[in-house]
Order: sequence, then C-alpha cells, then structure tokens
Amino acid sequence: MAGAQPTVLVLASGRGERFAASGGGVHKLQALLAGKPVLQHTLDAVAASGLAWHLEDAGHEGMGDTIAAAVRATPDAAGWLILPGDLPLVRAATLQAVAHALSRHAVVVPMFKGARGHPVGFSAACRDALLNLKGNRGAASVVNAHDAINSVAYVDVADEGIVTDIDTLDDLRRAEALFAAR
Repeated sequence: MAGAQPTVLVLASGRGERFAASGGGVHKLQALLAGKPVLQHTLDAVAASGLAWHLEDAGHEGMGDTIAAAVRATPDAAGWLILPGDLPLVRAATLQAVAHALSRHAVVVPMFKGARGHPVGFSAACRDALLNLKGNRGAASVVNAHDAINSVAYVDVADEGIVTDIDTLDDLRRAEALFAAR
C-alpha cells in the first residue's frame, strides 16, 4: 500500500443542535456562507484536493458511530482523513499535506497556531480501532493511544480553516469575515 492515498471521510451526520439553539433557522451544514451551503464549501475543498472521499450523512448516534460507519463504508482505503462537514474554510492544500504526512506516520494531527484541528489522518493500521468507535467521543482515544507510543505527527499548517468550525450563528459570521478576507 506504499504510496496509496487515504480517503477523506466527510462527516455530516450531526444534528446541529447548538446551531439551532443559537438561532439558526436551517441545519448548520445548509446555512449559507458567501452564497453557498457550508457543507458545499467543505466538499469543494475535498474535491479540489484530488483525494478520494466519502460523505457520511446517514443519521448516527454519535461522532464515534459516524466515523466507524464511514470506515466500514470504505474497506479498501489506505487510510482516512476525518473531516467534519462544518469546516468550510479548510484548504485543499491542507488535505494534501495531511495525506502526505500520513504516508510516514500512523496518525497525523494538523495544528494552527498551537491549536489542534481537522482533518486528522489515520493510517490503515488504525482500522480496527476506528471500527470500534462508539458514542460522542470521536477518535480522540485512537489519537491518544498512538500519542502514548510516539506515533502521532503534529503538522503545523497555515490554514485557519482547520479550526474554524460552524457550531453557532456567531461562528458562521466569523467564517464569513474570514472568507471575505481571503
């Protein structure tokens, strides 16, 4: 599998409850950012990266269940980049950088100014651990297990989009300002 590219798993199964609670009238992934739905911006970046991808948008109980379902749906993947659908400003070049680093590490975590972001990359060696995820905790346990044995690469990127998720109307307004400044 050397040289094989990972598959981007775009997670779009959440209920968006915080967005609704903040006054959002539509699901956060359908909210408009610069005239286009948030999810479409994310998918456009994924398509521009040239990497294979899978959209996981069936309703699942929690983030862990969503990740496990997406990994199950992509059994031949060489690895995975876990990308929540509410990161509309992530850049295609960042996806490519994480994919490249994943060819040398079991887990890759992108960083922006000291903050962890997404997509988090997981090699095929993480398959069983990802398939066993359940509940709302996502894949933090997998990252922590690999961190304990020094097999996580933390990669600095110049992409504020990795930490700009849309959970509230204020987040959407902030993303709109960042988008306009690009």
